[in-house]
Amino acid sequence: MINLNNFYKYQESIGYFAQQLNFPEKLTFHPKTFEDVFDSHHPAYAEMVEYRERILSYPLTEIKQLYTDTFDFNKEAPLYMTYNKFDTQKERGQMLAKLKVLYEMFGLDMVDNELSDFLPLMLEFLYAAQWQNDNRAEGNIEFIIMVIEDGTFAMLNQLREMDSPYAPLIKGLRETLKLCLQPSEEVTPHA
Repeated sequence: MINLNNFYKYQESIGYFAQQLNFPEKLTFHPKTFEDVFDSHHPAYAEMVEYRERILSYPLTEIKQLYTDTFDFNKEAPLYMTYNKFDTQKERGQMLAKLKVLYEMFGLDMVDNELSDFLPLMLEFLYAAQWQNDNRAEGNIEFIIMVIEDGTFAMLNQLREMDSPYAPLIKGLRETLKLCLQPSEEVTPHA
């Protein structure tokens, strides 16, 4: 079940994760962006500090190559959340179509050259869509988060095996999304 309060609380950091998982550019690693989103109280703070320390130990040209080697040329850690999940192309195609319809329902026009299960796109959608006061939000946010949770499980294990600097980033993402799925801790009176 989705915890909308936590989701709204961590929506900015979901946007940050999307930025970090897109192809790296110079502005991707601007320290102000990180400082505006994460503080020591964020559930993924330790992972994000580790990620930044590790990734920033490389020059930008090497980060770009590392990104390509990690996500584009590695079938075990693709950024496509349904890539390794379905037995048939038909099943995957149905899931991609469902995601695309969902995006369009909330006003996102997808570019034609990107698949709807591309992790940075999914995170950007969670970050940018206008969810407040929409009775369709709860179930649809939960659905997207569950697809991401499922798709990043094997990815995280693979990145850890590779000792990739992207492993703490994915772990931090998973920790953040897990809190968005936890029920509210509000106390309800017993009747």
